Amino acid sequence: MRLALREAKKGIGRTSPNPCVGAVIVKNGEVVAKGYHKKAGTPHAEIHALRSAGSAASGATMYVTLEPCNHTGKTPPCSHAVAAAGIARVIVGMEDPNPLVDGTGVTYLRERNIEVVTGVLEDECRAINRPFLKHITTGLPWIVMKAGISLDGKLNYQQGESGWITGATSVETVHRLRNIHDAIMVGHHTVAIDNPSLTTRLTRGKGRDPIRIILDSALSLAPDARPFTVESPASTWVFCAETVEEKKVRQLQSLGVRVFPVSCDANGLVLHQVFRCLAENGVTSVLVEGGAALHGAILRERLYDYANLFLAPVFAGEGGIPLLSGYFASCKEDAVSLQTPTYTRTGDDVMISGCLHYPAKK
Repeated sequence: MRLALREAKKGIGRTSPNPCVGAVIVKNGEVVAKGYHKKAGTPHAEIHALRSAGSAASGATMYVTLEPCNHTGKTPPCSHAVAAAGIARVIVGMEDPNPLVDGTGVTYLRERNIEVVTGVLEDECRAINRPFLKHITTGLPWIVMKAGISLDGKLNYQQGESGWITGATSVETVHRLRNIHDAIMVGHHTVAIDNPSLTTRLTRGKGRDPIRIILDSALSLAPDARPFTVESPASTWVFCAETVEEKKVRQLQSLGVRVFPVSCDANGLVLHQVFRCLAENGVTSVLVEGGAALHGAILRERLYDYANLFLAPVFAGEGGIPLLSGYFASCKEDAVSLQTPTYTRTGDDVMISGCLHYPAKK
């Protein structure tokens, strides 16, 4: 199963809205075939492994990180192919919560006298598919906070000015994160200050640009801003208020930008609508890169699932913008925290990562 997990991880960031899945076929104590799901609409992991195994699949054991599908979507059901190939035993990492599967793949195999064992390394299998699992069970994407901050919690050195806080190794790590997320999100203030390209630039290997998501309620950004004009295979999407001038919408659309009007409340764009709209359009993971108002609003709405914070060994001082604005905690018991965080050196910086834990509402 660990080998199947290694196979599955090859597809991270490439299979959305499908899950990452790996499969390994073993016969007489030897691995005879491996496979992983590469992209939505293409053959699943089980099919790649079965094709590689050929006749050796008959009587063999298949290890697969996720329950084989039992429905016809863009591809035929994998459970049928597994049974037809003569696989004698199937070891499943976790069952698929997708309502179109939801245990029916396991049932189909057992009804054909194929031995099935489930729940092997289930936690590890769930961990590599957090975006898929949240998307399929809640209709929302997996939402990740990313920020580079100083020791005194600042995003930059002077308000209204761009300024690097973290080092080159952290920057490289951020681009690797962009490479595995469906979309990257920023607020319009971040674009106005930094004018970022919001692309993936890796020093080694070819990266994939995420969809660029910008929240700009009044469509105040200039049409020549870099996210609207950068050459990239990925598109740029802008969320604005429903009351914005149609002329501004058409101007952005003429540049190839997708514009999504959503409702507003006293705090600005209704974030639940924004993220639900993203999920409905196939986005299962969003890397949010700021700024402070956006981070604070998403945290206040309890929408963040995970955080990657890069802490640099520098004091930015009073002139810098804090990581969060609009978020308050009266005491430690009321504060949002990271569950069992991990600490990773990235050059001179430290990346602090973990799932967010929200205290019970009073």
